[in-house]
Amino acid sequence: MTRIDDDNLHDLAGEYVLGTLPASGRRAVEHAMPDNTALRAAVDGWQQRLLPLAALAPPVEPGPGLWQRIETSLAPAPVRTAAAQPAAAAAQWWNSLNLWRGLAAGGMAAAAIMAVILTPGLSPAPEQKLMVVLAAPQSMKPGWVIESSDGRNLRLVPLGDVAVPQQKSLQFWTKADGWKGPVSLGLVKPGQPLEVSLDKLPKMEANQLFEITLEPEKGSPIDRPTGPILFIGRAVVI
Repeated sequence: MTRIDDDNLHDLAGEYVLGTLPASGRRAVEHAMPDNTALRAAVDGWQQRLLPLAALAPPVEPGPGLWQRIETSLAPAPVRTAAAQPAAAAAQWWNSLNLWRGLAAGGMAAAAIMAVILTPGLSPAPEQKLMVVLAAPQSMKPGWVIESSDGRNLRLVPLGDVAVPQQKSLQFWTKADGWKGPVSLGLVKPGQPLEVSLDKLPKMEANQLFEITLEPEKGSPIDRPTGPILFIGRAVVI
């Protein structure tokens, strides 16, 4: 049984919203939420951060027979009379969708996964796909999204514009568990995406920390952040 305590509450809430928990874990979270104020707040915080990201995935029209293929893969359909089949099949399909309901709550995760599934000719890549939502530390408002399909190449995507004072700049940093300190990934232009290669760094991993700080115009004069953290987040597998 999944334990819910202060040490894992935040991570469990994130996995619940993203839809990556096993069925037993989802049931444990749903059972605990009515009496656990901190857990409800954590789930709400993740939803607020991730739901706006659904707009990043363009809508795709499903191909013929897609729903039937998904239903068949979930469970063999019992034999029914011709008249009862459409309604019963729809009910069985919806009742089997606990996983997809969870993914829908995750906004970006659901949209990204469904975009891959519904696009003709495409299938999920074998590599782990990672995503980071960089949010303002105080308001938790999402400001940037980091996407990586191979852990080696990142794309930093702005969700809006950022006002940067004169003679200041935005600097992009990362730090994985076990590293001595953060490593600069370069300067960021407000409102513009940035492509970054990690050729000289270890492959990106889950829970890796990323942040954007406010620095002098040419960046930090040392190999560490010197200014305030404007956006921060950790990598999750999608």
